[in-house]
Amino acid sequence: MIKDIIISEQKIIGTDGGPVYHGIKDSDSGFCGFGEVYFSFVKKNIIKGWKLHTKMTMNVVVPLGEIRFNFIDNREDSETFGNEFIINLSDKVNTRITIPSNLWFAFKGLRDQNMLVNIASIKHDPNEVISKKLNSVAFK
Repeated sequence: MIKDIIISEQKIIGTDGGPVYHGIKDSDSGFCGFGEVYFSFVKKNIIKGWKLHTKMTMNVVVPLGEIRFNFIDNREDSETFGNEFIINLSDKVNTRITIPSNLWFAFKGLRDQNMLVNIASIKHDPNEVISKKLNSVAFK
């Protein structure tokens, strides 16, 4: 595990018309404000990353498909500096993961259709995100 990552099981409410998935409330652990929400589709066996946000806290859920996330702690003052953490999120178990800034991450689609939702603490700012080529760090 990596310090400050929060894993939160969320409710799935069954209804006759289809399930309702909880995402996040402003009273939930991990809520750090609201900047924007975005949706990212990931094709099967495609890896997106590596990225590092210097300011943004991300709250991510996967309401469609299954996605493997790979994190590396880049924070030199962290007790888990250099540690790696891998987790799969899917529509079968509604889990939200809170990702603090300054962690490297990449993710891979595991099914034919995969989508993540990010409830970001700040609006997208290209000056606060750093990217590395995929082959620069091994994805597991």
